[in-house]
Amino acid sequence: MTHPAVEFLASAHRMEEMWLDTGREVAFAGRSNAGKSSAINALAARHKLAFVSKTPGRTQTINFFSAGKNRRWVDLPGYGYAKVSKTEREYWGELISTYLINRKSLFGLIILADSRHGIKPLDAQLIAWFSPTRRPIHVLLTKADKLTQSESMAILRKVKSELARGYANCTVQLFSATANRGVAEANSVVAGWLDAPAEPTQVDLPE
Repeated sequence: MTHPAVEFLASAHRMEEMWLDTGREVAFAGRSNAGKSSAINALAARHKLAFVSKTPGRTQTINFFSAGKNRRWVDLPGYGYAKVSKTEREYWGELISTYLINRKSLFGLIILADSRHGIKPLDAQLIAWFSPTRRPIHVLLTKADKLTQSESMAILRKVKSELARGYANCTVQLFSATANRGVAEANSVVAGWLDAPAEPTQVDLPE
C-alpha cells in the first residue's frame, strides 16, 4: 500500500506555526541517524518528499504532510545529535514534548531505530514517556538490509521481548527503505491509524 497523495503542507519552528489541530495525525520520531527521512520517502513512494542528508540532524522543523482529507504525517526533528548545541537540543526537546502532550489530532507515534543498535536509551526514554497516553507506538527497526537474516531476526526478537515487558500498546517490525523491506507492513499500520474509527486517547503526560 502506498500513499501517492502525500504532499508537503508546512513547517513549524514554533508552536504558533503548527498546522491546524483537527482531523488525524501520525508522527514520526527517531534519532538523527536512524534514517527517518528515507523511511518517510519510502512509505510515501516519493524520492524527495522528506529531505535526506548525509549529515544527521538536518530536520530542524516540525514538518507536516497531507495524507488525504484532514489526515497528516508529521516529521519531528531527530534527537540525540551531539553536534547540535545544548541550547538547541533543549529547545527542540521542549517543542517536541509540547507537541506530543498537547496535540489532540495525534493518533499514534512511529519511532525509528537503527536495527544494528536496537532500542537506544533515548528511544527507550521516549517510549516510556509516551506510552502512558495509551496511544499506539510502532517501532521501525531501520536499515535491516545491513544485517544478515539471522541477525535481523535476532534483533527483532530482542526488541519484541524488551517492549513486551511493559508496553502493551507498542509493536515493532524490521524495515529497510533501501531494500523496500517492511514498507507495505508499515504503510498498513499508518493507514490503519489514520482511518481508525476511534478518536485518539487523550491522557495527560507530565510537564
